[in-house]
Amino acid sequence: MAKHSIWKSIAAGLCGTAAHSALMFLKSWTGALPSFQPYESLQNIFSHFIGGEIHPIVPLVFSFLSGATLVGFLFGLSYRVLPGKNGATKGLIFGLLGWMVMGLLFFPFLGLGLFGIKVGIGLAPALFSLAMLLTYSVVMGLVYSALNS
Repeated sequence: MAKHSIWKSIAAGLCGTAAHSALMFLKSWTGALPSFQPYESLQNIFSHFIGGEIHPIVPLVFSFLSGATLVGFLFGLSYRVLPGKNGATKGLIFGLLGWMVMGLLFFPFLGLGLFGIKVGIGLAPALFSLAMLLTYSVVMGLVYSALNS
């Protein structure tokens, strides 16, 4: 990947992460899904691994940095092979793939069960995480496409 494409991937990931963060803020502000707290679950996993307390900001920073850098970089690498003719469609496909990975691997790792079903509120965690990932990935796809035009 060319050096100029790396900064575009990171910039797109940063914009997607900002959109995702806004959605998470809205969730918190409205009190929606109070029993579904993925950052708190991540904080608990981090605490378990290091054997001590982790400040609540750590999972937020981790999510922000990984979304802005690593995931943005992966999106940039896969952009050409993703189906679709525009950034929004490519972002949508990338988001759906990410949602599958999150629901099948990451949520069970956090102790939330497949697609968050162990939270005990039905499909709400799965649907919210889908909205969360699509918000992130579609914005990222739009920004990446705009930066490459």
